[in-house]
Amino acid sequence: MAETAAVRLFNTLTREKATFDPLAAGQARIYSCGPTVYDHQHIGNLRTYLFVDLLRRVLEDAGYAVKSVINITDVGHLTSDADTGEDKMEVGARRAGKSAWEIAAHYTSIFQDDLRKLQVKDPDVWCKATEHIPEMIALIQDIEEKGFTYPTEDGIYFDTSMLPDYGELARLDLAGQQAGARVDVAEGKKNPQDFALWKLSPAGSRRQMEWDSPWGRGFPGWHIECSAMSVKYLGLPFDIHTGEIDHIPVHHTNEIAQTKAASGEMLARWWLHGAFLDFKGEKMSKSKGTFTVLDDIVDDGYDPMAFRYMTYQAHYRTKLDFRPEVLAAQAAGLKRLHETFAALPAEDGAAPHGGTMERFRSALRDDLNAPQALAAVWEASRDEKLSAAVRRATLLAMNAVLPMGLEGVEARVEEGPTAEVLALLEQRNAARRARDFGAADRLRDEITALGYEIRDSAQGSTVVRR
Repeated sequence: MAETAAVRLFNTLTREKATFDPLAAGQARIYSCGPTVYDHQHIGNLRTYLFVDLLRRVLEDAGYAVKSVINITDVGHLTSDADTGEDKMEVGARRAGKSAWEIAAHYTSIFQDDLRKLQVKDPDVWCKATEHIPEMIALIQDIEEKGFTYPTEDGIYFDTSMLPDYGELARLDLAGQQAGARVDVAEGKKNPQDFALWKLSPAGSRRQMEWDSPWGRGFPGWHIECSAMSVKYLGLPFDIHTGEIDHIPVHHTNEIAQTKAASGEMLARWWLHGAFLDFKGEKMSKSKGTFTVLDDIVDDGYDPMAFRYMTYQAHYRTKLDFRPEVLAAQAAGLKRLHETFAALPAEDGAAPHGGTMERFRSALRDDLNAPQALAAVWEASRDEKLSAAVRRATLLAMNAVLPMGLEGVEARVEEGPTAEVLALLEQRNAARRARDFGAADRLRDEITALGYEIRDSAQGSTVVRR
């Protein structure tokens, strides 16, 4: 077994930073709550997966064998935490005039493509809720047998009053909730914080996504999905569960509750949560026009990695404010780093500088402190006491843990676009001037298929090797 280095992480469950101690020596099993695929994931959502990817890379660099799982919620996530409202998938399907299955496939593909653009490693397991209905039904039956459920007219609910330590993750004030402070009280609930395990399809209607169950035809609740899928692939308990901070009071609290009710076990030993990414000081919102997706950044002429680089300016547990001028400044900084790196000659046998790598790793192994690690990156790039070849080797080693798009920089700088690509670009420019955006999109796809990326800006359009 390979030796591992110490990594300190902040555990939301204990509210303390401590040295990570896995259940099995040298291994780390991580489950990350994935998106509900009824629409695009905005860049605030994507920030969460950037911190998860950094966690994985840091643990791997420290010698751990990591098994990672990300789920896709393609059913069961209602528009209200009170277990009222419609399934977001049904709403998205109706809005687009497509089936819920088509919507799920479409937005799952876009989400996974966004992650690839940001150099997020694929998890070992992608798991879809709709492909794990039997596991969810079996888990609900276990909970039911232990006496933690009750029926209502619209489904089977978890009785949180039966679990003495319900809400321990979020330090919930249950007395306040009893007065209806946290969520509206859905009809038939015994307690405001009770939640649906299985929802029944409305009488006389047929949903696009529904299944037979011991309680009637319907669909699973959102929370039961993650408990069932995480345990299937990682065992019980597993090491680390991640998500955004808004998962703490409801989704993750309920995952813990139902798992404890069924098994008596805590679902995961470590819980890590990333802070929000705001837009100009406000929470991202479609209705307010503060909803930005990765393609918006690309269409403005930026490399997707400029966004990833921007997220390194703040610790993952610190709120970050997205502003176009900030992105522009960070993109310029990343470009300078690329140019510095491209000018450094490679030399066979050159090794990373030990002291600089130690400072870099020390920062990241202290609860993923990316801002301090980035300072070490710039130190390495400018340290004239080191040979150019050693500086290059050091930056490449850092890039493997803290991705900055350094691989292949020289080729992107030196290799210009082919005549075919330039001709397609001119055709696309003509289509855009004629406002034939359908043709422009098709030409963009052709250019992408040839291995190039278009960057649009106020000064015009250019192409670079992907």
